[in-house]
Amino acid sequence: MLEAEIGLGLQSDKRAGDYARLARRAEEHGFDVLSVFGDLMYQPPLFPLLEMAAATRRVRLGTACLNPYSAAPYEIAGQLAALDLASHGRAYLGLARGTWLGAVGIDQPRPLTALAETAEVVYRLLGGDVSGFEGEVFRLAPGTGLRYRPHRPRPPLLIGAWGPRGAALAGRIADELKVGGSANPAMAEVARGWVAAGAAEAGRDPAEIGVVLGAVTVVDVDGRAARAKARTEVAMYLAVVADLDPTAEVPADLLAAVKELVDAGEHEAAGRLIPDDLLDLFAFSGTPEQVAAQAQALIDAGVRRVEFGTPHGLTDDSGVELLGAAVLPLLDRSAHLGT
Repeated sequence: MLEAEIGLGLQSDKRAGDYARLARRAEEHGFDVLSVFGDLMYQPPLFPLLEMAAATRRVRLGTACLNPYSAAPYEIAGQLAALDLASHGRAYLGLARGTWLGAVGIDQPRPLTALAETAEVVYRLLGGDVSGFEGEVFRLAPGTGLRYRPHRPRPPLLIGAWGPRGAALAGRIADELKVGGSANPAMAEVARGWVAAGAAEAGRDPAEIGVVLGAVTVVDVDGRAARAKARTEVAMYLAVVADLDPTAEVPADLLAAVKELVDAGEHEAAGRLIPDDLLDLFAFSGTPEQVAAQAQALIDAGVRRVEFGTPHGLTDDSGVELLGAAVLPLLDRSAHLGT
């Protein structure tokens, strides 16, 4: 039976040196995967990932996620190849359509086609295929290829998506589906069904495709303080993802009020509107025991990987330390269903 993996998702808002320190502690504690978000207007994720690659020896590393609208597929291939070289074969590729790109004047037409063709172009380039590719969105002229040797022809692929069509695409072509911004076991069950539908279309075994759930995480021995901070942190993401979860019944007036306050920059006030039961669907928060119980529920629901997202704790270091020393030992990873 496969054991569930546990990962950390980091925001790229730190100083040089911080990433290496946090990555070393995470690896020492037994985390399996370190991801860096590709959110708009933060540091490009390749910088922290390369720093973490030099500071670690075992953990897998990747961006969750890059998008084909602000970075061309050949650039994505180059970033993936650089990380895989630097980490000696520990990189994964995360792709998603992206969020908030309208703020910088970037449209996102035909997202599923763009994602599928991006993966095709990336792996043709890494695999040395110079026969050319003529897609509906992207193309490679015959004879176009990398002018250096990558470490591997196909690092694992993760697709980030919330809907049935994106999840089915992951089932057809990816190694993992990530549902970002969710700590909801019911959503895990739904996502596994969507992935299985796509896998069946491609003649794949659904058990080959892992489902990853990750969300804002705040853990502290002061559970009340942790949950208060989590409310503030999750408010911005709740405005994006609450409508996407078909299992969550979020009152329309509550969501409208949260969105209005977030748009006004009043995140703390927006967070105070979020009740406990709703917070637990979209964030891991509280004492180590509370966070471990939430993660265990996802593992029991068949999630291949649980990803604890930023900010982790009341401070970066205290959060990583508590997650590693007090949360991970409480988890039964062998409870993973794997199907």
